Amino acid sequence: MKINFAHPASVLVLSFLAVIILGTALLMLPLSHAGSEVAPLLTALFTATSAVCVTGLVLVDTGTYWSSAGQVIIMALFQLGGFGMMTSATLMGLLISGQMRLRTRLLLQAETHSLALGDVKSVAKLVLWVTLVMELAVAAALTLRFALSYGMPWDEAAWHGLFHAVSAFNNAGFSTWGDSVMRFVSDAFVLGPLMVAIIVGGLGFPVLHELMVERGSRRPQWSMHAVLTVWGSVALIVAGTLIIFLAEMNNTKTLAPLGWADKGLAALFTSVSARTAGFNAIDIGGLNTESLALHYTLMFIGGGSAGTAGGVKVTTFFVLVLVVWNEIRGHRDVEFRGRRIATSVQRQALTVLTLSAAMVSLAVLLILPLTPLPYEKVLFEVISAFGTVGLSTGITADLVPGAQAIIIALMFIGRVGVVTLAVALATNQMRRNYRYPEETPIVG
Repeated sequence: MKINFAHPASVLVLSFLAVIILGTALLMLPLSHAGSEVAPLLTALFTATSAVCVTGLVLVDTGTYWSSAGQVIIMALFQLGGFGMMTSATLMGLLISGQMRLRTRLLLQAETHSLALGDVKSVAKLVLWVTLVMELAVAAALTLRFALSYGMPWDEAAWHGLFHAVSAFNNAGFSTWGDSVMRFVSDAFVLGPLMVAIIVGGLGFPVLHELMVERGSRRPQWSMHAVLTVWGSVALIVAGTLIIFLAEMNNTKTLAPLGWADKGLAALFTSVSARTAGFNAIDIGGLNTESLALHYTLMFIGGGSAGTAGGVKVTTFFVLVLVVWNEIRGHRDVEFRGRRIATSVQRQALTVLTLSAAMVSLAVLLILPLTPLPYEKVLFEVISAFGTVGLSTGITADLVPGAQAIIIALMFIGRVGVVTLAVALATNQMRRNYRYPEETPIVG
């Protein structure tokens, strides 16, 4: 098989691989480990992949196993991963030269999924501006809360605040505490800023570009992409909150010990985090079956395109919902808000969903023979890895090395995207100048 290394998709895949390898090497240095020994290769590779792919699954406790230097390396890795390797490279080029070559624009467009080639430069600038403002604002809010309300020394509060702000905005799910943010389950001044960072980072930069930069333009309406992403995200968050609240309100392992207001806060945070953020304010291993099933769906869908979230993406899911709805109504075209959705977009959405479901199914089939763990926990772990979520029922470290290797592959594929990876491995794609006669097989 011949790989087209000049294709933007190939560059993206190889860039992520290079950073993972570099991160693994750095984490294996003695200065990265809190103890005197060197971190094993599998532990370093798993952690580096999880960080670069902004997942958050870990084999060891981040706050105690890794030294201060190791934690800084991990934070730098998920900052690069969330930012997008090509976005980072382009922004550095803009800062140095102030201009952008056509090939660089194409590479960045492949990473940011910009709606037009001319939007790439403004999207890239917005990425930098939004990232810095959001991370610093959330870090400041958390620092003040940790120092003034929890009595942490200012330097310690600042470090925890910055680490969690960067992790939240990049939907990485890494925490310096072994219980994630469960200790703050009743604190809206901690969970609130984290949720804001998670949601903004997960919307996707093209949507942020449209909402912020083009807000005062002559366009009277949002684009279809922005509408599907924003309102789809709102619908998923609200539905998830209600289901979790009702399913867990009497569960003594999760929401039952909390007051009603705290139940609502914890349910909201859990719903927001389930769509690839990876933080948990309640014990994920103690969730009821209904809540686990909800998590399967939310984690698989994920967030917005070209953001820091993973999954098949909100627009993919709702485009397919519209396909089904219009088919049920007998419409010839897939219509939404007075516009037709292109057939090519429908095929792309179906391709993403099919390949993603196939990857999850294959991974489950490969891991189950390697472990005695229950099926529902293995499925949860697989979807969490593929959706770059980072939530776990607590089985990650209990998996055998072979299963952990599969999880590593899933995190990587989930970050670069199944379609991007397929294109990167394709030979020569040529558009045919002919079409075969049409035939209609029986479906259903």
